[in-house]
Amino acid sequence: MMATEFLSVFAGRRVMVTGHTGFKGSWLAFLLNEIGAEVLGYALPAEQKESHFVVLALDKSIRHVEGDVRDGTKLTETMAGFQPEFVFHLAAQALVRPSYTDPKATFETNVMGSVNLLEAVRQCESVRSLVYITSDKCYENLEWVWGYRENDRLGGYDPYSASKAAAEIAFSAYARSFFAHRPELGAATARAGNVIGGGDWALDRIVPDCIRAIGLGKPVVLRNPKATRPWQHVLEPLAGYLLLAMRLREQPLTYSSAWNFGPPSSEVRTVLQVAEQIVSRIGRGSVVIEPSEVKLHEANLLQLNCDKAHRLLGWKPRWNVEKTLEATADWYKAVMDGAEVAMVTRQQLRDYFPELK
Repeated sequence: MMATEFLSVFAGRRVMVTGHTGFKGSWLAFLLNEIGAEVLGYALPAEQKESHFVVLALDKSIRHVEGDVRDGTKLTETMAGFQPEFVFHLAAQALVRPSYTDPKATFETNVMGSVNLLEAVRQCESVRSLVYITSDKCYENLEWVWGYRENDRLGGYDPYSASKAAAEIAFSAYARSFFAHRPELGAATARAGNVIGGGDWALDRIVPDCIRAIGLGKPVVLRNPKATRPWQHVLEPLAGYLLLAMRLREQPLTYSSAWNFGPPSSEVRTVLQVAEQIVSRIGRGSVVIEPSEVKLHEANLLQLNCDKAHRLLGWKPRWNVEKTLEATADWYKAVMDGAEVAMVTRQQLRDYFPELK
């Protein structure tokens, strides 16, 4: 399907995005605003002054509400006041290693925060399409070589992964207990692999760690260089979420289920390969390996099977891993060289969706 066919669906529609101050959320809110949607974002303040949300000045172009998903009353009141037709739930504590530091907050945000979102949707009759984003880490990871399907067992070794599995179980309960009695409402979960792209400044993620090191003139330090991930550009799953949201609005009974969005196994790369290609593309910096003395469990192998999205949604990745790494490095290089962030972001949207030109 041409992007213009499904992106145009959102023009003039009310769309609520939780977690819009985060990396993925800022790209989604920016894209929706570019295509003419009426966007309300609900999230905590951005964590860094250089965050994508802040430098895009998104608070001036969309309705921006600062709020915690753990505050169920405010979340419900905000949704009720806005009366959205589409809801994208991205708000989360999104990293594995911080979940070891503060597991309680991770569960409170990712489980009870998500329950609050589901409860707000349950009470808001305007919602026709809910895309509830969790993570590829919601699967009980046995580190086998084939990809996990949507009906594989949920679980999690670390608090982050377990919280995402629990969020999926909460969704299933609401879908069967409440949403099934609203045939006009389409609701689905979306599980995506690791995303990279410009504007990510989170700690403990390989690309922003590379960029910070390069900016400081220091080598990029890797603690787990052989770990593999299904790297994809942030626009890949976002295109999937938007396509899914449209289908949920059109045919709620057909598409209300779980969906994987990730690259094929041929596109998997190690952390070392990603760091080396980022450094090479930017043209400066170096990579060193220093295994961490803190032995926290992190998965070495995780892959999704996306046959369902390919066949039933018609979604497939547009960029291979080389193009993904090039676009990511080019975004940071352009911004480090003084280019306007909104201009660089807008250009990459049009590179990915050439139909929008």
